[in-house]
Amino acid sequence: MPRYEFRCRTCDDTFEVSRPMAESSAPADCPAGHDDTVKLLSAVAVGGTSSAPAPSGGGCCGGGGCC
Repeated sequence: MPRYEFRCRTCDDTFEVSRPMAESSAPADCPAGHDDTVKLLSAVAVGGTSSAPAPSGGGCCGGGGCC
């Protein structure tokens, strides 16, 4: 289930809420009970390595004829 990060404008606390994507824009109350919160935009980092070899020649502009 996705996690969404919120910040309370009253106490400046940052907290996370797990909820379905269909409820992603629903308001969330601060754990301290405040209701003046804002959803934060979180960047997702995707990394890793690929075990597949890089294509040789024939790429989009490498003379393969796809362009």
